[in-house]
Amino acid sequence: MNNFTQVLTIAGSDSDGSAGAQADLKTFMARGVYGMSVLTAAVAGNSYGIHDSVNMPVEFIKNEINDIKKDFKVTAFKTGMLSDSEIIHTIAEEIKDKPFGIFVLDPVIITKHGAMLLEKDAYQSLINELFPLADLITPNFYEAKKLTGLELKDKSEIIKSAQILQKLGPKNILIKGKHSANTTNNVEDYVLLENGNSFWVSKPFVKTTHINGSGDTLSSCIVAEIAKGKSMEQSIHIAKSFTYKAIKNEIDVGHKFGPVNHFVKY
Repeated sequence: MNNFTQVLTIAGSDSDGSAGAQADLKTFMARGVYGMSVLTAAVAGNSYGIHDSVNMPVEFIKNEINDIKKDFKVTAFKTGMLSDSEIIHTIAEEIKDKPFGIFVLDPVIITKHGAMLLEKDAYQSLINELFPLADLITPNFYEAKKLTGLELKDKSEIIKSAQILQKLGPKNILIKGKHSANTTNNVEDYVLLENGNSFWVSKPFVKTTHINGSGDTLSSCIVAEIAKGKSMEQSIHIAKSFTYKAIKNEIDVGHKFGPVNHFVKY
């Protein structure tokens, strides 16, 4: 029997299946790895919006993590929505000895539309406790602005912001490009690697309302590819292409803001 590649997401449950742990698990399957989940919260929502949410008790989160530690061989994992400082502290304590291999942190701080998602205490806990443990962080444009205090008005500021973020502890930085209705050309992401090398990853902007879970898909695809033995750079390029195709090839699900297409051929 082959030892199948195993990965993990530590994230919230999104009831409409478009984002959070559901998007991560769909991406894991699409990329040919076995995905597991530790749920930190549950969200009630649909394509019109989020209408309710509840956090999982920290003791339950610990039990989820410890049961996976005792049984499975996880070689890469990610975190998504970690909604308060107590949950963040719990996760930091449980993963500080690196039980699950390479750690990709998707800092769910601010939406792609600029709305703040974390309270002040949780925001600081994320930076102080989890950033130093991360092998890669994947902030969006607004999160990078918030974290660095820069306006990111041009490429030089984006490059500077990545350098600032790296000094907070994460080994590698991926700053996702700004998505806007006024965008007419490409969406460019900037990557600064642990060894000092850097590069831009660019794909055409797709005008669509079906982008729910695109950030989750990108980060979980990186996790999957790293677990399969690809380098950080290779994994990022693959994830950018896979996410672009999942956005470009729309599926008709939901009446308003729909999911990306994890069934896309790649």
